[in-house]
Amino acid sequence: MDPVKINVTETNFFYGPRQALYKVTLGIRPRSITALIGPSGCGKSTFLRSLNRMNDLIPGARLEGKVELDGQDIYSDSMDVILLRRRVGMIFQRSNPFPMSIYDNVAYGPRVNGLVKRRIQLDEIVEKTLRAAALWDEIADRLHRSAMSLSGGQQQRLCIARALAVQPEVLLMDEPASALDPISTAKIEELIYDLRKTYTIVIVTHNMQQAARVSDETGFFLSGRLVEFSETKQIFTAPRNRETEDYITGRFG
Repeated sequence: MDPVKINVTETNFFYGPRQALYKVTLGIRPRSITALIGPSGCGKSTFLRSLNRMNDLIPGARLEGKVELDGQDIYSDSMDVILLRRRVGMIFQRSNPFPMSIYDNVAYGPRVNGLVKRRIQLDEIVEKTLRAAALWDEIADRLHRSAMSLSGGQQQRLCIARALAVQPEVLLMDEPASALDPISTAKIEELIYDLRKTYTIVIVTHNMQQAARVSDETGFFLSGRLVEFSETKQIFTAPRNRETEDYITGRFG
């Protein structure tokens, strides 16, 4: 058996009285890409945000069941949620750079988390993470310009660099390319594929071709339930469940 980085067991999730997830169980392997697919409102983004307790910010939200990171229950009282969100970073659907320079966007996390003591260390982190996000060559000569001057695709890669700067172990990506043009989308996909050498990645996507191209394993959600979870090739060529097949072949969704 492969080791599991994130283990989710019999998870139910509620927004107040409304149940959004039903008995979801799956294991996410380290240094792999797991894609979550399914029609709008099926629970995949709710599930993604439950992996670093981002849903805690919503009044009345609660989770039953267990979500473990390296064997530790992330919903236990002893879990440091700030440290958790450093270990499990999040990239949102729309790029959300801070209204400051490109350099300061990347440096922000290491500064507030006290990861560096000297400016030279900060310079090294900024360059290293911008290189990891495949952005350094494009913007190395304008680090002190506003992040808002970048294109949409560059802003999204900057947000990825910002997440990488605090040295996470897991990256959660919620539709990271849905607002981008095809060329920028291709760059983001190449980047995601490259990052799996170092990070565990979970990506929510409406784009099934994208899931097929970049992921190792895929989970299909429908009406708050995980209908099927398997190797991506299996899901897209020989799904075991009729609902999965109907969704992938475009009969609904």
